[in-house]
Amino acid sequence: MKVVPAVASADLLNELAPAVASGLERHLATTAEWFPHEYVPYEEGRNYLKEPWQPSDSRLSDIATVALEVNLLTEDNLPYYHLNLWDAFAKHEAWGEWLRRWTAEEGRHSIVLRDYLTVTRGIDPVPLERGRMEMVQIGYYPEWPLLGPLDTVVFTTMQELATRISHRNTGLITEDESAIRLTSRIATDENLHYVFYRDMVSAALEIDPSSAVLSMHRQVTGFEMPGAGMPGFAAKAKRMAAAGIYNFRIHLEQVLTPVLLTHWRLAELDGLSDEAKQAREEIVAYMERLGRVAGKLDLPRGPAEAPDPPDPRT
Repeated sequence: MKVVPAVASADLLNELAPAVASGLERHLATTAEWFPHEYVPYEEGRNYLKEPWQPSDSRLSDIATVALEVNLLTEDNLPYYHLNLWDAFAKHEAWGEWLRRWTAEEGRHSIVLRDYLTVTRGIDPVPLERGRMEMVQIGYYPEWPLLGPLDTVVFTTMQELATRISHRNTGLITEDESAIRLTSRIATDENLHYVFYRDMVSAALEIDPSSAVLSMHRQVTGFEMPGAGMPGFAAKAKRMAAAGIYNFRIHLEQVLTPVLLTHWRLAELDGLSDEAKQAREEIVAYMERLGRVAGKLDLPRGPAEAPDPPDPRT
């Protein structure tokens, strides 16, 4: 692993500070205040001590339950995401202000998902809580700070978009009005987060395109969803892939292609070092292989067609 010198990282963060401040200002002007209690049907709640949970209580399908559990436990790992991003760049004032806001918004996602599942008896609360304890005790903490802030922002761009898609598709597959509404609200948040990080990479491309492309190469070819650290994730992810909630085809067509080729214009970048040019070729080759794998596995694109949350820039 090639470690980025601290001075280089600090210089880049300082140069990006105006873009961070502008992105935060736009985010605060675009996002709408919302409250978890407005999305949970509390009138359905019953006393678990007097009426212990049983499988017949849930109106959710097996795959919907799996997807909601995976999404919730992934959100429960927030302390480690915060720590990771703090280590990467939050000692810089503008970045720190953004990170504190981002953390507060992300915290609502686990609150509303857990309340929904508990109130509607969508899942047995005992193994769910045991899963939360195990997930947080294990902790998912990648090594982005050692790779430098660009790797952190590149990965987080893809992760936020992937999470937005996963929440949206999970809601649709539940066929439950309350779940669709709350996952759509979460997806809207994730979209705004994605736009912020995406635009920070765009700003970095203006400063140091070669380093940005090398970060893209590392993060694209090594990408894994942050839930990968939870027990039993591989089997659950396989089921979610088959259901069209998130899979290789979706990752390629709805994340990598629009982000790398449309927004970051990878194929059109000028002034790259030889190493960065080689990295770009390897990224394109990786995407082509991913497309062949998706085609061979005949993976679905999603449970249904649905509009994406709006881009605040349009």
